[in-house]
Amino acid sequence: MSDPKKLAIKDFVYDLPEERIAKFPLPVRDQSKLLLYRQGQFIDHTFTELPTLLPPDTLLVFNDTKVVQARLLMQKETGGLVEIFCLEPVAPHREVQLAMQQTGSCTWKCLVGNNKRWKGGLVHLYFEGGVLQAEREAQQEGHFLIHFTWRQAELTFAEVLERCGRLPLPPYLNRDLTPEDHTRYQTIYASQQGAVAAPTAGLHFTDRVMDALKAQGIDTAYLTLHVGAGTFKPVKSETMEAHEMHAEQVYISRSILERLLKQQGNPVIPVGTTSMRSLESIYWLGAKVLAQPELTQQELHVSQWQAYESINQPTAAQALEALLHYLDRQGTDHLHANTQIIIAPGYTFRMCHGLVTNFHQPESTLLLLVSALIGEDWRKVYQHALAHDYRFLSYGDSSLLLP
Repeated sequence: MSDPKKLAIKDFVYDLPEERIAKFPLPVRDQSKLLLYRQGQFIDHTFTELPTLLPPDTLLVFNDTKVVQARLLMQKETGGLVEIFCLEPVAPHREVQLAMQQTGSCTWKCLVGNNKRWKGGLVHLYFEGGVLQAEREAQQEGHFLIHFTWRQAELTFAEVLERCGRLPLPPYLNRDLTPEDHTRYQTIYASQQGAVAAPTAGLHFTDRVMDALKAQGIDTAYLTLHVGAGTFKPVKSETMEAHEMHAEQVYISRSILERLLKQQGNPVIPVGTTSMRSLESIYWLGAKVLAQPELTQQELHVSQWQAYESINQPTAAQALEALLHYLDRQGTDHLHANTQIIIAPGYTFRMCHGLVTNFHQPESTLLLLVSALIGEDWRKVYQHALAHDYRFLSYGDSSLLLP
């Protein structure tokens, strides 16, 4: 087994020409290409064929997070613009679901553009029926704490963002927002507001594909991981040991834990890397509460290297049962936790048996995840995609990886 801490990111490079990055979505979501990788073989398909390509009795797991309009173009008293990009809530709630329902005021960790020109004081953003004000509270490493206030007491922060924010497109698209992006940069099943980037593997699904899954006897389940801006964070260190993985909030319901327990012995296939990270985090959270039953929900956290250092490694069924018992003790039907899990070559999968995913950037942690699943064949997959005119990244084509 390779030591993931010693992995050199330069070993996960491929040449991605600019023209292969899909800058805009296809006219119809499910008409994207789908590359099937199964036991070392490659076959080209269209995404509408996915339901017939999945193994029998598969449980397909989706991330139902919804991208919020997290970019705010605010005005100084002098008229100059300051761009504020909301990353994650700090007060009065750190939990995204609660923070989105906050009224009147809140504090978020944010990135700030044109910060040097913002000497202090309030900045404003006027929207229909109100005004949003922002004030810097503190500067921390790489970001700021921004305190927001709005006078319309009946509006939640989610509603404020909906009225005056802008959708945060991935930086590599390098273009302005279009009206089409408001629908196409969301999955059709997005329901839980809080992400600042879309779980893009899900962008290919349509009602037609969902109906075909049902007709094929493929069961589906949903969890929530709010995708953070860290998903685009480049790996700048030579080895992974020096790269700090971004933390993201994951929400797990009793129903999905019960469904996963029932699924043991049959394939579980996540739609996208965020769903895969969530599912594997569920296992490690279960291992944690099995070893430390008295942990509070605030202490539920999967650290970056836990999977490679943990001595306590129960079966998947034991981990799921431990979480269900934990919910009973806590008197709740939902778990909220943070995960920094890094899935890289050397990782042993506990919950997942394949992956539906797009094609990722060179030198990214997402490429490490793909390599963990299919080994060095990731190079052949990407070479095939490049040679057969597949479109890459968020609005690009898809793959079904079955090791």
